[in-house]
Amino acid sequence: MSDETKPVSGDSAVLPNGLVSHGDSRTQRVCETARSLHSGAVKDLLYLGVCERCIFRLVTVEPFDSDIASVSTSTLRSWLEVSDDESVSSESTCSRICIVCLGILQFVYSDAKETLVKSDSSNDYAARITELVKQDGHEFDSFGLKVSVPSIITENEREVLLYLKGKYSTEGWLQSEKISVKDALKVLVLDPLKTLFGAKSDSSSFHIRLTYTKASDMGQDASETTHERKRRKADEENGSTCMLANSVGKVSEPCILSVQCNKMPIFFSGRYFKYSRNVSQTRWIIDDERMGEASVEELIGGNILPACLGDSYKFHAAGREDIDVRMLGSGRPFLIEVQNSRQCPSQQSLTEIEEKINNSEKKLVGVKDLRFIGSQCWAMMREGEAEKQKQYAALVWISRPLEEKDLNSISSLKELKLLQKTPVRVLHRRSPLERERTIHWMKVEKIKENSHYFLLHLCTQAGTYIKEFVHGDLGRTTPSMGSILGCRAEIIQLDVTDVKMGDS
Repeated sequence: MSDETKPVSGDSAVLPNGLVSHGDSRTQRVCETARSLHSGAVKDLLYLGVCERCIFRLVTVEPFDSDIASVSTSTLRSWLEVSDDESVSSESTCSRICIVCLGILQFVYSDAKETLVKSDSSNDYAARITELVKQDGHEFDSFGLKVSVPSIITENEREVLLYLKGKYSTEGWLQSEKISVKDALKVLVLDPLKTLFGAKSDSSSFHIRLTYTKASDMGQDASETTHERKRRKADEENGSTCMLANSVGKVSEPCILSVQCNKMPIFFSGRYFKYSRNVSQTRWIIDDERMGEASVEELIGGNILPACLGDSYKFHAAGREDIDVRMLGSGRPFLIEVQNSRQCPSQQSLTEIEEKINNSEKKLVGVKDLRFIGSQCWAMMREGEAEKQKQYAALVWISRPLEEKDLNSISSLKELKLLQKTPVRVLHRRSPLERERTIHWMKVEKIKENSHYFLLHLCTQAGTYIKEFVHGDLGRTTPSMGSILGCRAEIIQLDVTDVKMGDS
């Protein structure tokens, strides 16, 4: 085979491997790489049904890139100066599915409808992926590409390398690290995808996942015995091409490709108000029956989710109140976590959502300060919870008339320490523990119409059970309002009037 180049037109030349050089250093490098390939190994791999891109992955010591991957099977065969029936299977290698990559690096796959799809180039293949991604409606300016391939690809590649090592054990290229099929695919399609999307590729919150699964007829017969498997492995290591061809076998169907898009959750924060004593904080279903008229979670999240075109949402709040407790004052801090959002609503849209919730006919809940928030939201929520104080207004009934001295004795109690065992009413779902909690201050507001009733305003440490502090919970909370006043005490209604988070 001559090393001379033959001029064609201008500065172009036909190179010995069939490539056309235009004085381009990249073309020259590809030419030199092709010329450095071990011709015997290449012929063997072509015979077995290995595609040209896998040949370059497995045989060359040069880094795998899109330039090297542009060499076609026909160019390789032309360089080897062999005909279809000389050393290479008479079946056209261009039409066969690679026994190693199962068509992935040949840009051949079956879609969800089991239709065969073949692309001519990495640009064409990237265009097909782009079309599928755009159908999902995501907005993004950067993306991460993830590829998942069936395990049989690794198994087949291992067997091919065992065969090559058995036959060409002294060759240096066998010792070089081989780029995987999925990493090779990224090399081929990542740049075209960035161009087509007009986006950069990084460790983005938006991920495109290409998932390849094997067709039903792929892989080794599951009924193969341990003895047969050992004998096949020994034959491969001894360099038996026929045995390798039989063990790996031809591939008649390419992988099935599915393209999934997923965006990391986005968060919205705000404060909510609950005006009804028949609305739970989260959706509450018992024995297929809804408890309460609605939930804060659904009334807020159900309005935010459509604006994000997301798949689902989760509701998180700084504590919770019982279904019969109103949330008033400055409101309770909350987060809405939206999964796989296609878009992020503008602040104007969020203001419109606020107005829609606040102006609803039933006025069950309200919202303020609704806004998009970054990943720091969890740290803020946890930090605030540790320092949180709550203020309440409780309507209390006592078994004797309220006296003037009671007002003074209650208001004089500052930083009152309580010991509270887990309340009887929640023992079925919470561990039986004893907790120390602090009531920072209290004051009493008399009710003129009936001296057995009064409003108790108090500020407590987060996690204090207010209902139990009033009635004592059969002695499980000490002291209690009943023990302080020396009479029976019951709570009639309870409102949360403020939730202080950190510096708020």
